[in-house]
Amino acid sequence: MDEALVRAAIPGDLLKVLGVERQSPSQAAAFTEAFLKNSLRPEANVKAMLTHKALILGYSRAKQEKSNRKKAKGLNARQKRAMKIFHIQPEQQRYQLFLPLHALWRQYIIDLCGGLHPSSNPLSVQMKFLKADLHGAIITVVRSRCPSYVGMTGIVVQEFKHVFKIITKEDKLKVIPKRNSVFAVEVNGFISHIYGSKFQQRASERSAKKFKVKRTIDL
Repeated sequence: MDEALVRAAIPGDLLKVLGVERQSPSQAAAFTEAFLKNSLRPEANVKAMLTHKALILGYSRAKQEKSNRKKAKGLNARQKRAMKIFHIQPEQQRYQLFLPLHALWRQYIIDLCGGLHPSSNPLSVQMKFLKADLHGAIITVVRSRCPSYVGMTGIVVQEFKHVFKIITKEDKLKVIPKRNSVFAVEVNGFISHIYGSKFQQRASERSAKKFKVKRTIDL
């Protein structure tokens, strides 16, 4: 703020509008200095600041020192395997135990797809299926380079980046690799085919992935 500008007299046509009286240069200077002292930090040099063309009536807060506390780190994959976090006990490997999970998944996917009416757009439904969480879904292997996997059906109890773990009606826990397999998921007459080789992401990663529609996909 220029000192000459601070001391400049108010134009006569604004005196009546503002309801103020004209002050002498010394009075204006005294008022300005008093105002700045009340508005700025105590240690600020008002006279030095008045020599600048611009003046900011404010100050930034002191930066807080960063805490030296370290963020807690989660378990890595090796530690999780050692602790058997994802291990399903044999007595829990029963198809009937996971039927309530499947019922919840059906309601979830129906809500996600807006009701799954006969008039629903099949392409839109397919894209919703691809991004959905499949824990609780009943999937069937319809094609695979390994013939022994073809025809296997079960409820998805765990999904990893490269495999599905399913519980079959025979109460068997099966690990199905996604690679080189095609899976079918059916809900209310809508059948969605999942090409496992193009589906090798975790559920959390897949929700943000953009899938491209292709006419043919090789196993």
